Amino acid sequence: MARTTGSHSQKTGPKVTQAAQRLFAQYGYAAVSMRQIAAEVGVQVGALYNYTPDKQSLLFSLMQEHMSGLLAAWKSQQGGAKGTALEALMAFVHCHMQYHLPRSEAVFIAYMELRNLTADNFGQIEKLRKTYEDALEAIIKTGIQTGEFEVTDSKIVTLAIIGMLKEVSTWYRPDGRLSDVALIEQYQTMARQLVGAP
Repeated sequence: MARTTGSHSQKTGPKVTQAAQRLFAQYGYAAVSMRQIAAEVGVQVGALYNYTPDKQSLLFSLMQEHMSGLLAAWKSQQGGAKGTALEALMAFVHCHMQYHLPRSEAVFIAYMELRNLTADNFGQIEKLRKTYEDALEAIIKTGIQTGEFEVTDSKIVTLAIIGMLKEVSTWYRPDGRLSDVALIEQYQTMARQLVGAP
């Protein structure tokens, strides 16, 4: 039977991305060669360039996809509903953790490989990261204005909460002693404490 035009590309392209993510997370971007990625996928190294211009483009696309997906998840979580600042904060923590817990490799790369981006690529990823941080800071500023939160510096608390949340992926295991629901509830409690909410 003849292969449908484009079907090979549709299968191999995602395999290249998945292999790059696994290898970057395991060995670090600098230690991984295009030859290793090709071997992982099961193609000749020259064939990789049908799917990506170079290794830097693979790294950038992984980070961009991660951050764009996270922002889309938060936008979907908001759903246009209006609630209190505390409710919004709890929703933010829930969304962040629900998105990140099954994506430990992507999270590791998103934070640990920033130094290996070119200046232009770094600038684009930083813009996405700032958009995400600004969303959380807006919630905290609203909570300060409404008297729900006792915070003296919204930026520091924003970074503290994001820093706390991102570390979960470094030790989280699906078969750990706490369920995902219980873990998210604990982090919601800690976020509530950080903003001084009852």
